Amino acid sequence: MNLPKDFRFSEEHEWVKVEGNNVRVGITDFAQSELGDIVFVELPEVGDTVTVDEPFGSVESVKTVSELYAPISGKVVEINEELNDSPEYVNESPYEKAWMVVIEVSDSSEIEKLMTAEQYEEMVKEG
Repeated sequence: MNLPKDFRFSEEHEWVKVEGNNVRVGITDFAQSELGDIVFVELPEVGDTVTVDEPFGSVESVKTVSELYAPISGKVVEINEELNDSPEYVNESPYEKAWMVVIEVSDSSEIEKLMTAEQYEEMVKEG
């Protein structure tokens, strides 16, 4: 399982990369492998507010539709428009090409509540 060591992870299988006062968010390699081939990604609009642990979008695979849950609260400042035309990036490159949104963090203490790569790996193994 591919897990960048400097990222944080949510129990809902989203990853968070801290970039100053913003975080870049996507779904983990484990999540995309469980979902199968991704065929559609629905994301919020730039300017939308997201709340930790609340749905902000969804991914549709050949198997199922899964909600995306905000790992952090804040305002959406950027979305990955490329996923509209290339949802397969989620399977091919979950940590590089398939980031989903950039959120301007409203409460930085929420970052500390997210799991480290080691903690996330343990959670997945315990399944």
